[in-house]
Amino acid sequence: MSKLWQKTTNVNELVESFTVGRDTEFDAQMAAFDVLGSLAHTRMLQSIDLMSTEDLELVQRELKNIYADIQKGNFTIEPGVEDVHSQVEMLLTQRIGDAGKKIHSGRSRNDQVLVDLKLFFRHELQQVVEETQLLFNQLITLSEKYKDVLLPGYTHLQVAMPSSFGLWFGAYAESLVDDLELILAAYKITNKNPLGSAAGYGSSFPLNRTMTTQLLGFESLNYNVVYAQMGRGKTERIIAQALSSIAATLSKMAMDQALYLSQNFAFVSYPDTLTTGSSIMPHKKNPDVWEIMRGKCNRLQALPTDVAMVTTNLPSGYHREMQLLKELLFPAFAEIKNCLHMATFMLQNVSVNTDILNDPKYAYLFSVEVVNNMVLEGTPFRDAYKQVGLAIEEGKFNPDKTVSHTHEGSIGNLMNAQITEAMNKVVGQFNFEAVDKAVSELVK
Repeated sequence: MSKLWQKTTNVNELVESFTVGRDTEFDAQMAAFDVLGSLAHTRMLQSIDLMSTEDLELVQRELKNIYADIQKGNFTIEPGVEDVHSQVEMLLTQRIGDAGKKIHSGRSRNDQVLVDLKLFFRHELQQVVEETQLLFNQLITLSEKYKDVLLPGYTHLQVAMPSSFGLWFGAYAESLVDDLELILAAYKITNKNPLGSAAGYGSSFPLNRTMTTQLLGFESLNYNVVYAQMGRGKTERIIAQALSSIAATLSKMAMDQALYLSQNFAFVSYPDTLTTGSSIMPHKKNPDVWEIMRGKCNRLQALPTDVAMVTTNLPSGYHREMQLLKELLFPAFAEIKNCLHMATFMLQNVSVNTDILNDPKYAYLFSVEVVNNMVLEGTPFRDAYKQVGLAIEEGKFNPDKTVSHTHEGSIGNLMNAQITEAMNKVVGQFNFEAVDKAVSELVK
């Protein structure tokens, strides 16, 4: 097996298999980002006279060719090659000779994988934000469309007070705004450059870490080289917390959808093509998409604990079990993006019941409305409460079903414009344009 660190000794095959595990499988997803790191690193090496201009031109040209191959899906980590770093360096050396052997100067595989991960995480977080925006927009659209359609609100799963589809859809939209605040925090911690920390203690070469930071579009450096290495595990832990927050929102929404689709509620419906039937009950329309989403998102909420259990009580410096975090985080990104995408798709096809509250069992929803109206007419609140309660007990309660809520965030004043403004403000702080520009400059 080709290794960056190997000299003459071969590792036992059983040990090799156990320690490498699924690492090459996940490394393949980092290939483009490994090339980006090398494009920036080699330009920096030339600037400090550790690589000639001629060698830099050769290396840059061929790295860009490899990057183009990766984008086209024409890149694999060959059997016997340990990781993506070895594969890229091997391809370079095969194609341009000794110049390809110079790209590792001033670098350790530790900070190379660190920068690859940071670039990969940054890219994945951007995609999560984009998928979240699509779901947010769909929720706001539905909130506005059905803002005047009432449905029961519940506490303790007991019929409580009037709500509306405007409130219901808008609530999940605003929840996503707060979720993206956590994604923003994770993104800011991710968007710091560890390159140049080497094995975690810096280098005797006069590296220009500020230069690679700018070339790769990072917002700043991980300044302290020991902390740069300590950031592995911590970054994943913070990302896991952020992803689990979105998962919690989706899980709750999925639960509501499954409940509301049941015959006992019948608040929403979906086309037959988006639900599944029963093998023996011809009337069934099962909300399998929402149930699978609920299960996936509940599992994602365990992600921070999984990451913590791998990294808890480790001393400073690098430890091999850090590679196991790829097995946790890489699939998690795919899962959360898929769930966000499916939630948007399902909601694009939802139909709502516009005649829910005419059912007599929802009459008591309006008890608070009646109490409040009596208070507005001068009856003390406690007296009004007792009078309405007695009318309910005696079966004489016959409410006016008019709802007049005007304060901020209520049925009649959803504040969707302000919620949308809050979302736009959060998304604007990611400054994806700066990253996209830096990457485009690096590979052009």
